[in-house]
Amino acid sequence: MEIIYNAAVIWFIAGFVFFVLEFGLPGLILFFFGVGAWLVAILTLVMDLSVNAQLIFFTVGSVLSILFFRKWVKRIMWSRSQTSEIEDEFLGKTGIADTYIGPGKNGKIEFKGTRWDARSEDIIEKGQKVTITGNESILLIVKP
Repeated sequence: MEIIYNAAVIWFIAGFVFFVLEFGLPGLILFFFGVGAWLVAILTLVMDLSVNAQLIFFTVGSVLSILFFRKWVKRIMWSRSQTSEIEDEFLGKTGIADTYIGPGKNGKIEFKGTRWDARSEDIIEKGQKVTITGNESILLIVKP
């Protein structure tokens, strides 16, 4: 029974590490490996599983949770309210072009002390003020 308890603790800790890593490495994949690890932790508490069986349950549980629940969880985590908060923080604000930006040539702007990738349909020279008109994930859409 002691071995089962230790395996459950190890899988619980591994799952917790995956959850914490998800914050540092966004993409919503590590979260589901954490789910798989916690699934194995629960199973090892109620069943005596070999290491191979634990690894199989971990792999299958992680992959199935990614396949069936990723879109649903992503929709919940990135709801429209969060998107509007991001838009409110950026849209209409002014930054400074760090590099040349033009049609077909992305560049960088400085906004709130951070360099951001930016795209524009207009020609923008380095040092020119820009207005943020939109975003595609972390790529800002700007105009002079």
